[in-house]
Amino acid sequence: MPPMSKNFIFVLILVFIVVGIVSFISLLNQNFKTLSRNKELQNKILETQLQLKEQELHFLKMQIHPHFLFNTLNTIYGFALKQSKHTPEIILMLSNLLDYILYQVNKPRVSLKEEVLHIKEYFELERIRFQDTLKVSFAADEINEEIQIAPMLLIPFVENAFKHGNIIDGYLRIEIQTKIIENKLEFAIRNTIVDGENNNENSGIGLANLRKRLDLNYQNNYKLTIDLEDNWYIVNLSIYNLSAIQNA
Repeated sequence: MPPMSKNFIFVLILVFIVVGIVSFISLLNQNFKTLSRNKELQNKILETQLQLKEQELHFLKMQIHPHFLFNTLNTIYGFALKQSKHTPEIILMLSNLLDYILYQVNKPRVSLKEEVLHIKEYFELERIRFQDTLKVSFAADEINEEIQIAPMLLIPFVENAFKHGNIIDGYLRIEIQTKIIENKLEFAIRNTIVDGENNNENSGIGLANLRKRLDLNYQNNYKLTIDLEDNWYIVNLSIYNLSAIQNA
């Protein structure tokens, strides 16, 4: 036997070293497996959260479809009863809006320019219904086609303005401004309303739906304020870091 093997202390140290190395490798392997399992679990949690978010977004979007369609069909029904010459024109504009709502709303992002164009179509549709009792002011900057937002994000604000606005001094007045300032969307809409009337947030799909969609799409990247001032119901929406969000 080698002389060193007869030394008890040496053998004991050698055993400790071997046991230590084996224990270290075993612990390292166990930690690696634990980290892998934790990472896999985190991925599953994130995937589940993403699926829940997509399902909630889909549900919120689906609330918009029947609400908008019901209101517009009521308008067509009223003109059809009067045998109005505007009925075919209304149906044509409605078909364009429905094409946007039914087929574009399922996309994660749409062109902001396209959303603004459909808002203008919606105004024309309502202008026929209100005739001489509607005054609309719509100011929109030139919008780059590459700028995108969540679909049907702005149109419900416009719809609520018509649904809950009041005719004062012979007119329903609605004013809209859309601006892009240094990668930020500034959207403002206000409509005349009688003091004490139910506000938009407590009726129909309301602003509660819109707030949820904003939270899901633009969490910590938007600001929504609502004010009632001198018979005006005022909504201001700011969405920041548009390019970063749409590329996410």
